[in-house]
Amino acid sequence: MLEVTGHQPPAAGAPNRRTPGARRALLGLLGPAFVASIAYVDPGNVAANLTAGAQYGYLLVWVLVAANVMAVLVQYQSAKLGIVTGKSLPEILGERLKPFWRRAFWVQAEIVAAATDLAEVVGGAIALYLLFGLPLPLGAVIVGGVSMLLLAVQAKNKQRPFEFVIIFLLGIITIGFLAGLFISPPSPGGVLAGLVPGFQGPDTVLLAASMLGATVMPHAIYVHSALSRDRHRPNPHLHVPLPAMARLVKATRWDVVVALAIAGIVNIGMLLLAASTLGGQDGTETIEGAHAAITANLGPVVGVIFAVGLLASGLASTSVGCYAGGTIMQGLLKIRIPLMTRRVITLIPAVVLLSVGFDPTWGLVLSQVVLSFGIPFVLVPLVVLTSNKTLMGRFADGIPLRTAAIISVVLVVALNLVLLWLTLSGAAGR
Repeated sequence: MLEVTGHQPPAAGAPNRRTPGARRALLGLLGPAFVASIAYVDPGNVAANLTAGAQYGYLLVWVLVAANVMAVLVQYQSAKLGIVTGKSLPEILGERLKPFWRRAFWVQAEIVAAATDLAEVVGGAIALYLLFGLPLPLGAVIVGGVSMLLLAVQAKNKQRPFEFVIIFLLGIITIGFLAGLFISPPSPGGVLAGLVPGFQGPDTVLLAASMLGATVMPHAIYVHSALSRDRHRPNPHLHVPLPAMARLVKATRWDVVVALAIAGIVNIGMLLLAASTLGGQDGTETIEGAHAAITANLGPVVGVIFAVGLLASGLASTSVGCYAGGTIMQGLLKIRIPLMTRRVITLIPAVVLLSVGFDPTWGLVLSQVVLSFGIPFVLVPLVVLTSNKTLMGRFADGIPLRTAAIISVVLVVALNLVLLWLTLSGAAGR
C-alpha cells in the first residue's frame, strides 16, 4: 500500500497525466520549494540588490540571473534527496559522520542559521520602523512574536497551512518590491546590456560576490530536504513504487522552477527599480536610505508598499530560518526542542545588538560574511550524496547534472571566499 501524500497511483481508467485532473494533482504537490524560496528574498538580498542597482545601474543584472540558475539546481538536488531517501540532508549527514565531526558540523551549521535569522529579524525591525516609526529593538520583538504564530502552525504538523501562509507572504513580497516598476519602468536597453557579464572596478566584484555567493543560502538547502520529506514521505519506511517516485521527482522539479523563478523575478525587479529610480542619489547604500529615495521619487504609496514587502520578507524568512535551525539540530544531534523555545533563544542576539545601537545595515553585511563560511559544508556533501547511486538509485544525478552542480559549487565557494576576503580587507582598512 502506498501512503505518500497526494500521489497515490491512478486507478484503472483514471485520467492520464495530460488531463485536467492530472494537472490538478500536479499542482497539489507544489509547495515546499515556495517555503525554501523565501530565503532568496530575505532582507539581506534586499540590501544587496538595492545597493547594486542604485550605485551601478543595470551592470550586475547578469549576476542575479546566474545566481537564480544555480539556486534552482541546488534546491532541486536538496528536494530530490529528501524525497528519494525519506530523510533530510542533516539526518543523512548525522548517520554518516563520526560523533566528534557530527557535533562540529552541527556547530557551524547552527552558527550559520543563527546569523541568517539575525539578518531577517533586523530586516523586519527596519520595516516596522519605516512604517510606524517603532524603535528597532521593539520591532525585533514584534517580528519574533509574529514569527512564533507562524511557527505554531508548523509545530502542530500542519505543513500545508504553513505553506499557504508563506506563499501568501511571498505574494506580498512580490507586490511590495515590484510595484514601483509600473511607475518607473526600467530601460529595455539597459536591461539587455546588464545581461552581458562585466565589472567596473573592485567594488563591483565585491557586490557581485555578495549577490551571487550569498544567494545560495545553507539553511534553505538543509530545510528544503526536510520540507519535501515531510510533505511527500510522511512515513519514510513505506516503499514507494518507481512510477510514483518518478512523478514526485518531476513535480518537485516544477515546484523548484516555479518558486525560484518568482524569487528571481523579485530580486531582479529590486535591482531594476533601484537602477531606474535611485541612480546617483546619496544614502541609498542602506535600506532606510533607499526607502526614503523611493518615497521621494515615486510617492508615499509606493514607499509604504515597499516597506510592507520588506516586513513580509522579514516575517516569512525568519520563520523559515528558525524552522531550518530545528531541522539541523534534530538531524545531526537527534535532539528536538520546541520551535517556540528556539524562537526565543535566537531572537535574543538581534534584540541585544539593536538595543546597544549596532548599525543594522552593517549587521546585515556581517551576517552574509558568516553565511559564506557555511556554504562549502552544505554544497559539497549535497553534490556527493545526490550523485551516489547506492543512495539515490535511478534518481542519482546524471553526468550533465553532476557536472553543472560541480561547476556551481566551485563558482559559489570561490565567490564566497572572494566576498570574505574583500569584506575583511575592507574592515581592516577602516
